[in-house]
Amino acid sequence: MIPKERLTKTIEIPEGVSVEVTGGIVKVKGPQGEIEKNLIFPTINIKTENGKIVIEPLKFTKREKAVINTFAAHLKNMLKGSTEKFVYKLKICSSHFPMNVSKEGDYIIIKNFFGEKVPRKAKILTGVDVKITGNDITVESCDKEAAGQTAANIEQACRITNRDRRIFQDGIWITSKAGKEL
Repeated sequence: MIPKERLTKTIEIPEGVSVEVTGGIVKVKGPQGEIEKNLIFPTINIKTENGKIVIEPLKFTKREKAVINTFAAHLKNMLKGSTEKFVYKLKICSSHFPMNVSKEGDYIIIKNFFGEKVPRKAKILTGVDVKITGNDITVESCDKEAAGQTAANIEQACRITNRDRRIFQDGIWITSKAGKEL
């Protein structure tokens, strides 16, 4: 058994951000946007008190400790995203055939990838802004998971199979993940 004080996590709520917890569903509203996440686990309670988010267990085991740390990481990302957006940057690289990349509705359309006649599509998740300028694509969102998944969708749409990747390096590649250069 792990002592209760060591398992209980408290997270400070920044100024200008409001947090609402109802039955395991956490809503964070800030100047950059609103994020809603379902953080339900049967033996863990999440509540707000005195400008802090408190995550506390009903049982004191390793499993609860792991889930509490996961919930704390999600909540920190939600609080950070509500004050400043997460930005992913991608680079369009084409050496064999010039690619045309455009945004149409909820999809990124990639035309003429390796001279293919059928365009490839990548899904843009809700709440994500995508900007295409020349050979650069910028993906922005207050939800880190949605921004990361959209960037991954775009990168995976240009996946190459049955060719030597050392020679055929065409594609759209992630160059920066939420402030971290790769």
